[in-house]
Amino acid sequence: MNSASALLWWRLELPIPYELEESLFWKLTDLGLYRVAFQHAPEVPAERTLLAWLPTSEWSELDRDQLMASLRPLAEPFGLTLANPIWCQVADEDWSLGWKKHWQPDPVGQRLLILPAWLEVPEEHCNRLVLRMDPGSAFGTGSHPTTRLCLEALEKNPPQGLRVADLGCGSGVLGLAALGLGARQVLAVDTDSLAVSASRENAELNGLDLDRLRVALGSVDALESLLQGQAVDLLLCNILAPVIEALAPSFDQLLSFKGRCLLSGLLVDQAPRLTAVLEALGWRVSCLTKQGQWGLLDVSRS
Repeated sequence: MNSASALLWWRLELPIPYELEESLFWKLTDLGLYRVAFQHAPEVPAERTLLAWLPTSEWSELDRDQLMASLRPLAEPFGLTLANPIWCQVADEDWSLGWKKHWQPDPVGQRLLILPAWLEVPEEHCNRLVLRMDPGSAFGTGSHPTTRLCLEALEKNPPQGLRVADLGCGSGVLGLAALGLGARQVLAVDTDSLAVSASRENAELNGLDLDRLRVALGSVDALESLLQGQAVDLLLCNILAPVIEALAPSFDQLLSFKGRCLLSGLLVDQAPRLTAVLEALGWRVSCLTKQGQWGLLDVSRS
């Protein structure tokens, strides 16, 4: 490897529909590719651009073709196809700073604003509740429809004074919103240690006492440990439908008698099966809220 090639990068630019954002991020990180960002213009919510930086010394044309071949099948369940990639060779750049130009303030619903930590609050959004985020790890920063469905549901019915659990917290954005909208405490868990770190860092960015947003590594068992025998009033769960189905038998021991769940991360056509599973366990599904092909179930005790 010569010194010149070590200082060059391939920058991938790939226009994508919003449905594929989380699937592509999961696949890329599963392949060990972490220099990733998603360009998102709030005024055009259905459009995204995937950006990724790969060292030229390690990624030949054949390697890049094989990478795209591994990504294309992710579009098939949605009846979509990926656009042709644009590969640009760029000089050495600090990608951890360079990707920041692709993020903008992102208003959600009527009251919320997701704000990259290095930006100032725009004057036109000065009356919104600001959720400061470092989207460097991209764990659900609010741009995906399932996350927005959860945020809008929280805004519509604020968890004032409630104790909230977030199962699969990602970046912590749902917990931050719940606290900003009046929750007494949020207890959050995720099976990814990087997500746990991101949630804690984002809590600090928003000046929160880490006792108000308590985060632990793990799943239901870790959440039960955080609960210390005291059930929560609201359970947030923004993960894939099959995982929600597997975890559903545990909801009874997590929620208070009058507790409810906001369950997202599911495709609309997965909702009937998940509804049937929940109803068989004694839950009542009061509504299905949709955004494109994605849905959110509002669930309470029968």
